[in-house]
Amino acid sequence: MEQKSILKKKYYLYLTEFFAGMAVMAVELGASRLLAPYFSSSQIVWTIIIGTIMIAMALGNIWGGRSADKNPNPDRLYLRLLIAAVWIAAIPVAGKYIILLISAVLVVTINTNFLIWAAFLACMVIFVFPLFLLGTVTPSLVKYTVSSLDDSGKTVGTLGAFNTIGSIIGTFLPTFVTIPAVGTAITFLIFAGILLLLALIYFISTKGKRIACIVSLILFGICAVFGNMGGFAFWETDLLYEGESVYNYLQVKEKPDRVILSTNVLFGVQSVMLKNGGLTGMYYDYALAAPVMAGLAETNAAGNDGAAGTNGEILVLGMGTGTFAAQCRQYFPGAVTEGVEIDEKITDLARTYFALPESVSVTTYDGRAYLQGIDRKYDVIMIDAYQDITIPFQMSSVEFFSMVKEHLKENGVMVVNMNMYSEHEGAINRYLADTIARVFPEVYTADVSGSTNRELFASVRPGLEACLTEGTRQLKDHQLQEMMETVSDNLEPYEAGNDLLTDDRAPVELLGMQVIDELIGQELEDYKKAFEEQGIRGLIGQ
Repeated sequence: MEQKSILKKKYYLYLTEFFAGMAVMAVELGASRLLAPYFSSSQIVWTIIIGTIMIAMALGNIWGGRSADKNPNPDRLYLRLLIAAVWIAAIPVAGKYIILLISAVLVVTINTNFLIWAAFLACMVIFVFPLFLLGTVTPSLVKYTVSSLDDSGKTVGTLGAFNTIGSIIGTFLPTFVTIPAVGTAITFLIFAGILLLLALIYFISTKGKRIACIVSLILFGICAVFGNMGGFAFWETDLLYEGESVYNYLQVKEKPDRVILSTNVLFGVQSVMLKNGGLTGMYYDYALAAPVMAGLAETNAAGNDGAAGTNGEILVLGMGTGTFAAQCRQYFPGAVTEGVEIDEKITDLARTYFALPESVSVTTYDGRAYLQGIDRKYDVIMIDAYQDITIPFQMSSVEFFSMVKEHLKENGVMVVNMNMYSEHEGAINRYLADTIARVFPEVYTADVSGSTNRELFASVRPGLEACLTEGTRQLKDHQLQEMMETVSDNLEPYEAGNDLLTDDRAPVELLGMQVIDELIGQELEDYKKAFEEQGIRGLIGQ
């Protein structure tokens, strides 16, 4: 085979391998961000992404090798790069609509494992084809670069090194630079543009495939124009902010009476701020029972009377936008409240849109790592780092809760917000509660009315229920007093079972997926019924 002029010294082949490896990893990371707002960013979703991409790459390796043996013309490889580049550039334009279409079809066709099937099919439709094409790069380049058996090992090793180095850069660059700076859509466009440029330079040098190059440029330009128009939640009209950080897809929505933060899952609420202050009607209100149980109602009995309160220390792990912290400042003004939040961007949004004052200290760190690095003890530690199935396993184990216990004062109380309520044996909340009961002798739960949240209160202090009753009497704010009476009415001692989560074994996402699947199944019943009775028209009407 006679080499094309640009390929004679092989440097361009090595560059092709380098940038192809970079693009594969960039697309993989972009895939996680594209899916996260709809299916969460859990390990399960990551497993689906990695699995489907590996399938695509393996099939591409096989087909690419056979194709190169049959017809070793490099034009075929660089034409595949043109197609892959345009497809990847189109993902920001069409990806979200494909995800919603697949979800709509699955609503009326399956009964279990909705998130798994939806995420898997979305990955297959959106990502398998372009990554299959990129999977053909390495075997094709081996065919073009190996000229004799004498140096075949060196040549293949060099190709592998270029691919690996490109993959490393393609891993770090999107995560730490492009996605936080310009977003997922432009990240796809950047790496698609690199592949397009590789192919164009080759065809310009060989004066071939001019029509294909022109069409590709036009399609890429269209994708560049429309790919960054509209966000993930393109149907929303009241968004104050939509963007991304190193850790999360972020959405701030304004309602007439409140401002809401959602992270990763489009339809969830992670934090809320009432414009007029006061209680939120959500689980944060129930969690205020923790400082009352810890005796802060007595030391801050001045309440709205304006008298100076005394000391008390509250730590929030999973600060979010500071909803709980703001309530603690309002109802327990003498207490010092601080938070830990791993996502600095969320803290910035809290300062901008949620009126979190600079006087509230927020440390950008992982909650468990923060506890490991400090010696302070607190009256109240709130754990609010659980988001649907994206429960950090390191903050769900007996070792973690033992650490929390060590950082509580003698009469201190830990409160944990548990979502995904289910009465089934072996549900995630039962595992969490059993694990906590292994560490704390006093454990009580209270179900939050109108939601799937359950608040868990734990302490080494005996008689938490009596402490709540006594502390409620000390409150001067009547609205808060009524709320605490509601919590007291719903408060139940927890009867511990034998389910246990440890650092070594904490399958929190699989357990959470079971409950999510149950909840989704319940929500979809109305859609299925409408579809059975009225077809597509009934489904749209829902």
